[in-house]
Amino acid sequence: MTTGTERTGTDRTGAEPSGTERPGTEQPGTGSIVADPPGTASGGPTGTAPRVRRSRRLLRAVGPAALFVVLAAAGWQLMAVVVDSVLVPGVGDIAGELAGIVVDGSFAQELGITVLRVALGFALAFVVAVAAGIAMGRNEFVQRFGEPAVLLGLTIPGLVWALLCVIWFGVGLANPVIAVALSSAPALALTIYQGVRSVDPDLLEMAHVYRFSRTTRLRRLWLPALAPSLFAGARLGLSLGWKVIVLVEVFGMSSGVGYQLNNAFAEQNVAAVLAWTLLFAVVMAVLEYGVLQGLERRAGRWRKAVIV
Repeated sequence: MTTGTERTGTDRTGAEPSGTERPGTEQPGTGSIVADPPGTASGGPTGTAPRVRRSRRLLRAVGPAALFVVLAAAGWQLMAVVVDSVLVPGVGDIAGELAGIVVDGSFAQELGITVLRVALGFALAFVVAVAAGIAMGRNEFVQRFGEPAVLLGLTIPGLVWALLCVIWFGVGLANPVIAVALSSAPALALTIYQGVRSVDPDLLEMAHVYRFSRTTRLRRLWLPALAPSLFAGARLGLSLGWKVIVLVEVFGMSSGVGYQLNNAFAEQNVAAVLAWTLLFAVVMAVLEYGVLQGLERRAGRWRKAVIV
């Protein structure tokens, strides 16, 4: 029988039984150290491992692109040496043009004009395409009427839209805005239509049975369901809009990146043409990977949180 003076696992003073040591302390008589708990390694600051992981993720994300740039520059320089012609300028000549364009402020000014035109045209395309895509997805008659028009719009080259808008609207602001809208809207409308058609009918029936308000249906059903289609269409539409705006500015405008490309072409300045092209491509890549993909990831997290 156990007496009142006996204890299990500890002595009368509450001390831990011999042979049981706290983690991270030296065991008496053995000279060995019990391992510290995870995240509190001795001799090193806490948080080193997360920094290493972030560095590795950054290297994996940037490394392939940096390697491509280095290899492309080396290949171009080799071609410039072999051809030895003013039509194939070396990397140093292109870098000089890049520096001149950036330092004198012309790039920021011309890019701002081009971005404004694309933004206005895409905003117009977005409003029209979202309305058309939803109507096509919800109404069979509208779908039969609108689908051929959308497919026709997808087949028309951007060059045609650029030429037509220059002829129709001259050199005013309407020219580039409408050209961007006409080239971007069909792709965006098609993706929205496909997104509406892919919504689970059971969710629609549940919303009807439980008498969800229009606001609740929009916030908890339609926006989360259409978010992937919206971003896919936006990325495709913007890529088409960037290409068309350059053509419009080349043919019928007196400002913008396309206008500067046309000036460099008229002067047979290949280095300047390549410099403007590279800067424009870098800006588009930053908007695509730095802005749109970031917004898409945030929308994905919101979608998981609010979807019915």
